Amino acid sequence: MRCILLKYGELILKGLNRNYFEKLLLNQIRNRLKPLGKFEVVSMQSTVYVTPVGNDNDDMLIEPAFKAVSNIFGIVSLCIAYCAEKDMDSIIEVAKKYMPDEIRKYKSFKADAKRCDKKFPYTSVDIMKTVGGELNDLCPEVKVDVINPEITVMVEIRDRCAYIHAGSVEGAGGMPKSSSGKGLLLLSGGIDSPVAGYMMAKRGVEVQSLHFESYPYTSERARNKVIELAKKLCEYTDTMKLNIISLTEIQEAIRDNCDEEYFTLILRRFMMELAQKVAYRNKCASIITGESLGQVASQTMHAIGVTGEGITLPILRPLIAFDKEDIVKISRKIDTFETSVLPFEDCCTVFTPRHPKTRPEIEKIREQEARLDRKALLESAFASLNTMILERE
Repeated sequence: MRCILLKYGELILKGLNRNYFEKLLLNQIRNRLKPLGKFEVVSMQSTVYVTPVGNDNDDMLIEPAFKAVSNIFGIVSLCIAYCAEKDMDSIIEVAKKYMPDEIRKYKSFKADAKRCDKKFPYTSVDIMKTVGGELNDLCPEVKVDVINPEITVMVEIRDRCAYIHAGSVEGAGGMPKSSSGKGLLLLSGGIDSPVAGYMMAKRGVEVQSLHFESYPYTSERARNKVIELAKKLCEYTDTMKLNIISLTEIQEAIRDNCDEEYFTLILRRFMMELAQKVAYRNKCASIITGESLGQVASQTMHAIGVTGEGITLPILRPLIAFDKEDIVKISRKIDTFETSVLPFEDCCTVFTPRHPKTRPEIEKIREQEARLDRKALLESAFASLNTMILERE
């Protein structure tokens, strides 16, 4: 019989409230597995054990189940393991039956052991020597390398039984979904904001999103691009509430009444105020942006200060110290890069000033905003709000 072992990450550092985090993690694992069939999901010794039950084709469910849980935040590593009785003869039998095919894919191997159940009568060294010797006899063409092997056969002696596997793969890490509250991501069509959403989701934030559009200056294809980016984030978050607001009227009013070099800063102040209204409506405790210090004119230290002035909710900027290369690397990892670079304009590229202010003064900004009926513009834009719920496919 095979099962999946999922090892905790920093969740093991939690104290008296650890049960709360474990419950969130186990609920997400069960929800991911529900469409595939029946599984037993239990937690012991900082490990989640996933075992298919009640089906004639239990073993066929392991691979799709493994894929389904491979990017759940809170898990640092995972593997598919073979189960054996907790006696040396059974362990050797299972190892000899299933491990040679894995070993022969590589040029070198070693056996290792972890004895979590200290009542087991053999030490870890005894186990690895015995199992390694048996496998070496079966696979003499594969070199034994205890220092730098290409593959490691691991034997784990745990509460229920012994588990034999050919190494773990890296998990998503981070903290379980919703363990750190709820945040509203400002999701543009660019590279940065999906990465910011991913990084906050990894810290346990339940991420909702808000996109600003400027029809007819932005197209239906630009909206669909953002929907696709939100769906890609659902691979990690399971669901995503995507809010969309039209900024067309606000942008035209700024264009007609304000000095060009202030266009972007004034617009971003409107965006932050609207984001706060949406966040309050959806009980989000923070606003998340993809800003990176100095990347563009509106992301200088002075400009960021002006943009967030007057906002009472925390503004989380997980990319603030990242180079563009760092951000692109993560966007490729989470499969958002190719979508982000599709050439469909977003609202931030509409009426872009030729020489934007990089060291703005708040008094000058307020003078510009006094030319506008801010309250009416905000109410009109907020009335355009529409929402869709996206789910992991």
